[in-house]
Amino acid sequence: MSSGLDVEWCREQFPALRRQHEGAPVAFLDGSAGSQVPQCVVDAVSRYLTEINANTGGTFATSEATDDLLRSAHRAVADFLGSDDPELVVFGPNMTTLTQFLARSLSRTWKPGDEVVVTRMEHDANFTPWVQAAEDAGATVRHIGIRAEDCTLDLDDLRRGMGKNTRLVAVGAASNAVGTVHPMREIAGVVHDAGARLFVDAVHYAPHRIVDVEDWGCDYVTCSAYKFFGPHIGMLWGKRELLESLPVYKLRPVSDSVPDRWMIGTQSHEGIAGTLAAIEYLADLGRRHRPETADGSRRQALAAGFETIRTHERELARRLVDGLGSLPGVRVWGITDPDRLEERVPTVSITHDRHSPKEMATHLGRHGIFTWYGNYFALPLTEALGLEPDGMLRVGLLHYNTTGEIERLCSTLAAL
Repeated sequence: MSSGLDVEWCREQFPALRRQHEGAPVAFLDGSAGSQVPQCVVDAVSRYLTEINANTGGTFATSEATDDLLRSAHRAVADFLGSDDPELVVFGPNMTTLTQFLARSLSRTWKPGDEVVVTRMEHDANFTPWVQAAEDAGATVRHIGIRAEDCTLDLDDLRRGMGKNTRLVAVGAASNAVGTVHPMREIAGVVHDAGARLFVDAVHYAPHRIVDVEDWGCDYVTCSAYKFFGPHIGMLWGKRELLESLPVYKLRPVSDSVPDRWMIGTQSHEGIAGTLAAIEYLADLGRRHRPETADGSRRQALAAGFETIRTHERELARRLVDGLGSLPGVRVWGITDPDRLEERVPTVSITHDRHSPKEMATHLGRHGIFTWYGNYFALPLTEALGLEPDGMLRVGLLHYNTTGEIERLCSTLAAL
C-alpha cells in the first residue's frame, strides 16, 4: 500500500456516497456543514439501540454494557484529542451547548474590569457565548481583527489586545468559512504569557488534521463528532484543575468526577457509540495506509490516518483553489498562494461579480452538486469582510472527495 490515500476504499465505507441525482452520483461538497458517516458508525448506533440500550449505573447486563461502552468512548476521544486522561472528556448535545455551558460557568469567576478576547474569524458559537458571558459578569470584550487580503488572524492585534486583566481568549483552530488554519501553539504562548486562558473551537479542524491538546498548550477544546464522520454529538476537553474547580449549573452529581460534574442528564448513548466507531474508522484508515502502526497505539494509528488525509486534502485544496480561481468573475476568499496551502484546509468560499451565492448553490444543486451559501454562522467574518447579507458560496471538501468532483464543480459553474 502506498502512502497515498486509497480514496476508493474510503468511499466504499460511506453508503451515502452511492446516492444518485438524475442518473449521476451526487457530489457531497457540503462537508463543512457536516460529514457523511461510514457504515461502521451506522452499525454501532443501531447495535447500541437494538442490543444494549439502557441507562447507566444498573446491576444488570445492558446497563453494565452501557457503562463499558461509555468508558471505552471516553478513552477513544482522549486518544483522538491527544490527552492521556479519559476523565477530562465531557460529552454533550453539541459544541454550541457545551460552549454556552462553560461560558456561563466561567462568567461566575469574572468581574467588572476583566477582559474577554474573541476574534472576527469565528463561527458564532465561539463568539456570542463569550460576549454574553462577559456582559453577564460586567467584563469587557475585545475583538481581534483579521487580514482581509488572505483571511488570516492579525496576530499583532492579538498581542496588542492582551493585558493584565485578560481572562480568556477564544479562537477557532480552523475557519469554517475560508479554511484558514491558525497557529495554535503560537497563540497559546501569547495568551499564557499574559496570564489568560485559551479556549479552542476545533470543530472545523478535527476532520482534517489531528487535534493535539497537549502540543497546543490550550486550556479548553471543543469539537463535534458529526464533523468527523460521526453522529450529532459534542465533546469538551479541559485541564483537570479547571474542570474540577469551576462552578457548574446542574443537578446534584452522582460523584465528584469531572464527567459527572459536567455531563448534564442522560446522554445520547447511541451517539457516543457512533462517535467511538467514527474514531475507530479513522484509526483503521491509518492502520490500512501505514501498516507499521497496526501493532501500535490508537493514537499512533490516528496520527498516521490524519497524515494520509492531510496529504490527500492538500492536493484537493490546490486543485480546488486553482479551478475556482480560473473562472471569470470569481473571487476566492482566503489563502490562495500554492506555497501556503499548509495554512488552510480544503474549505473554499467564493463570490461572483454577477451571480449571488444562492444562485450558484441552487444551480449546482440542480446538477447534483451539494454546496452551501450564506454565512454558515461565521457572521463575525462575513461582517468584517463586508459580505452581508448574501455571504459566500462554500465548497467544503473531505478526504472522501475526489479530483473528478472538483472538475465537475468547476465545469458546472463555468456553464452558469
